[in-house]
Amino acid sequence: MSKKYAIGVDYGTQSGRAVLVDLSNGHEIADHVTPYPHGVIDERLPTSGLELEHDWALQHPDDYLEVLRRSIPEVLRQSGVSPADIIGLGIDFTACTMLPIDAQGVPLCLKPEWKDNPHGWVKLWKHHAAQDEADRLNAIAAERGEKFLPRYGGKISSEWMIAKIWQIVNEAPEVYEAADLFTEATDWVVSRLTGQFARNSCTAGYKAIWHKQDGYPSNDFFKALDSRLDRLTETKLRGEILPLGSKAGELTEEMAKLIGLNAGTAIAVGNVDAHAAVPAVGVVTPGKLVMAMGTSICHMLLGTEEVAVEGMCGVVEDGIIPGYMGYEAGQSAVGDIFEWFVEEAVPAYVKEAADKEGVGVHQWLTERASAYKPGETGLLALDWWNGNRSVLVDTNLTGVIVGYSLLTKPEEVYRTLLEATAYGTRKIIDAFHSNGVPVEEVYACGGLPQRNALLMQIYADVTNREIKVADSKQTPAVGAAMFGAVAAGSARGGYDSVVDAAKAMARVREESFKPIPENVAVYERLYREYSELHDYFGRGSNDVMKRLKALKDEASR
Repeated sequence: MSKKYAIGVDYGTQSGRAVLVDLSNGHEIADHVTPYPHGVIDERLPTSGLELEHDWALQHPDDYLEVLRRSIPEVLRQSGVSPADIIGLGIDFTACTMLPIDAQGVPLCLKPEWKDNPHGWVKLWKHHAAQDEADRLNAIAAERGEKFLPRYGGKISSEWMIAKIWQIVNEAPEVYEAADLFTEATDWVVSRLTGQFARNSCTAGYKAIWHKQDGYPSNDFFKALDSRLDRLTETKLRGEILPLGSKAGELTEEMAKLIGLNAGTAIAVGNVDAHAAVPAVGVVTPGKLVMAMGTSICHMLLGTEEVAVEGMCGVVEDGIIPGYMGYEAGQSAVGDIFEWFVEEAVPAYVKEAADKEGVGVHQWLTERASAYKPGETGLLALDWWNGNRSVLVDTNLTGVIVGYSLLTKPEEVYRTLLEATAYGTRKIIDAFHSNGVPVEEVYACGGLPQRNALLMQIYADVTNREIKVADSKQTPAVGAAMFGAVAAGSARGGYDSVVDAAKAMARVREESFKPIPENVAVYERLYREYSELHDYFGRGSNDVMKRLKALKDEASR
């Protein structure tokens, strides 16, 4: 028998990538990245040039199809693998990345009458302009004693589906009325591939307040939010909800011609990028935290019981691996912070020195930051450049650096920002661990762990846990391919469960990052200082960040 393969397509914030994976061992045969032609739309609409308000982040839905049109034919060309031997395709996506579509499945922004209305576009996961709606939703849910609230750490995020829909109702009711459905982008792309629409239990559970046993919140709750949301779940959130690993359908003739695969290829239901990464590093049992590290971090953990944990993004039955409770938490800026510093805050001499040495600015800073011992910089930062996702769930919080002097160097600040993100992860681990969801091992995947050894050693020292790193550079895509193989099933050369797929296909590197005791001791002291600042600015003692943000909004009107 010839070898069998699956393709995983990983949709990130700036680009999408397709990876062709050998189903016998998980090896990546070929991969290709397609940058989104329109990127992140956060300043003005590409159609009219309309200026967007603060905290907006949109995308162009055709960019997602462009990834399929370009990257899948390219991995076929690179590999020489016959489409007949590719039995399944799975995708993963950032979330909640949502859009309104009409009855034919066409995104409203692609229709002439809606192309110049920003609410007709895809709202990317980091669209934070629905914070007012999220605040009101949480207050009303708490007042009513809604039992779903503890499942989400006590707060529903402005990043999620209901808050974003409510913002549309408030600011563009005509768009709300015109939308036949509101859908996650991952489900929309799958519907384009299969010709039929279904929702996946992962995004429905984590991002749209759906529960396997209880379903969505009651219609009375939605009416309590806003009478215009009456029957929302029966109408604009309708659709069958399928569990992860399910077959969403088969590739249509039309899409087969467009992307070069055979019609009838099994297509898995959509997934979330971080969640897809979990089985790809071999984590299919509780006690093991997986960090999907990139522009942000998603922290994924399996448990056996549903318990409330402050600030978690959610706990969903079968949300990551069937048979377990899947817990999610996260940090809304990590790599983005390091990128901000390099792009906006380093002096010119750093760029000149890096160019002279023939290295990138990140590498130049990392090499010099590595020479410092924990505590030697005299600096401490709060990692809230894009708000706080967990455990405070507040996008109106902003960044802080304490301890500057006239002698402070760029590499010291860079190291401090690395450390700040590690403290944020420690907060999340402590929240899980202290609430009865143990974290015994830590795994890391994504671009950052493989590029920055200093960062990973800091994380090991701050969390006082060994960190194992994925062998693949495209871990979510490999996980998506695993689910594609499960959609195909063993009868066609795939697998009947993602656990079986992980046994054969998951890979981690032999070397790991182990805590250094003397570093751990210093970081314990620094973490206590971080925690004091965290609570002072984050729990209401001093709301200066929010007052400054309000003044900024007033001044820019």
